[in-house]
Amino acid sequence: MTRSRRPAGMKRAVLLWIPLLLLMLFTLFPFWWMIATSLKPDAELYDVRQPPLWVKSATLEHYRELFTRLPFVTWVKNSLMVATAATLLSLVIGALAGYSLARLRFRGATTLGTIIFAAYLVPTTLLFLPLAYVVRWLGLYNTPFALIVTYPTFLVPFCSWYLMGYFKSIPRELEECAMTDGCTRSGAFVRIVLPLATPGILSAAIFAFTFSWNEFIYALTFVQAPAYKTVPVGVVGQLATGDVLFWGKLMAAAVLGSIPIALIYSTVSGHFAAGMTAGALKG
Repeated sequence: MTRSRRPAGMKRAVLLWIPLLLLMLFTLFPFWWMIATSLKPDAELYDVRQPPLWVKSATLEHYRELFTRLPFVTWVKNSLMVATAATLLSLVIGALAGYSLARLRFRGATTLGTIIFAAYLVPTTLLFLPLAYVVRWLGLYNTPFALIVTYPTFLVPFCSWYLMGYFKSIPRELEECAMTDGCTRSGAFVRIVLPLATPGILSAAIFAFTFSWNEFIYALTFVQAPAYKTVPVGVVGQLATGDVLFWGKLMAAAVLGSIPIALIYSTVSGHFAAGMTAGALKG
């Protein structure tokens, strides 16, 4: 009995745990390189004789300079404000549009859904020039509102398309029963559909917030004032000048900039997985 269990345990280790371990090491390797680089002093960082993945004498100098010599805190505040506002605005519009396409029957609904999905696929490099004229016409240039208004141009199509598939996975009979008991269509949407769609909404919110946090082209084009720059634009503008790259501070900024996203993913990871699974059942 013992001998039969050993081959089964070895087979499980070879087929499951060893590949998982290799995958984990492969996934965490860039993060360790980033952290190790941010902790090295400049003398060790630019010494080719030092191993790149080992920190001989750790220092927090690069992190200190981010907060003392650079307006990193201001960049983070701007990114948080813009990403949060753009995500909330996109979720409201995307939820209403996704529910309409999933539940209401009207002519051209399928075509409209296809157009929304196609709009999501349009790259930002084709839109930032015409949007620049719109931003100037609205008088929002060089303000955070320029980003809050323009980010939904690629967030709303994604949220609408994603939530449309999730709303289709919710049984229609639940809404019909609520409307039979006296609820209006909007009441059934608020009281029945939205609570059931919480995992999908959280999943869409995570994606939207991540896209907004990492966006670079719009933030570089529409905001030039140093007081309103976001983390990607501020870091690149101050720490990458021509062919000179301040690797220690760049990696320190990358570590700190990834913390909000990591916290969001770890906090709502259960809802995120449920939303991804349920939203993929119907499209």
